[in-house]
Amino acid sequence: MFKLAAELRYGQAMRLSRESVLKGAFAILDRYGLADLTMRRLAAELGIQPGGLYWHFANKQTLLAAMADQITGSDRFTEPDRFMGETGWRPELQMVSTRLRSALLAHRDGAELVAAGYALRPGSGQPLERMTKIIQQAGLGDHDAAAAAATLTHFVLGHAAEVQAHDQLRRAGALPDDHDQFPDPDAAFTTGLEIVLDGIAARCSAVNAAPSTPRSRAR
Repeated sequence: MFKLAAELRYGQAMRLSRESVLKGAFAILDRYGLADLTMRRLAAELGIQPGGLYWHFANKQTLLAAMADQITGSDRFTEPDRFMGETGWRPELQMVSTRLRSALLAHRDGAELVAAGYALRPGSGQPLERMTKIIQQAGLGDHDAAAAAATLTHFVLGHAAEVQAHDQLRRAGALPDDHDQFPDPDAAFTTGLEIVLDGIAARCSAVNAAPSTPRSRAR
């Protein structure tokens, strides 16, 4: 009996690919939100027993990490370096930050999901890695570049999370009467991003003005 049950779960799992499981998970995320994305609900949506999912993902945490990777793993974050040419490092960071925000907002609770992915694997993710590389090439040492990239990433995640929380309240009819007075999210993001980049620019200027300081130990 146990062998038969195992064979049944195996057969169900093999009818699915890792990509189809992810597609089903995103369908639930976009329809119901992150809180209602459970392995049991996902299995029911896919028409299999819950155990069949574990052939593709060891647990819910690995599923969420894979979903976060899919959101942030697009080729939009891995374009060839250009900032040494006509654009400069600042437009490069603006581009990556704006594209990350768009990727987060493309899925319901996308910011919360990606933040959880970063918590599971600190320092990972193509946008964060690309930001770090750009800032390193702008003149900051490894430590400062990593800290600056993390700060920028946290700003983008936090802003997107606020926008999505606002949308949830709107859908639930729980917004206060003066909700129309909230600042325009696009304008607020642009202003906040400029402020963060101003700070990075000031740090770069201070470091670049002291050429005797070893780059790898710059603080």
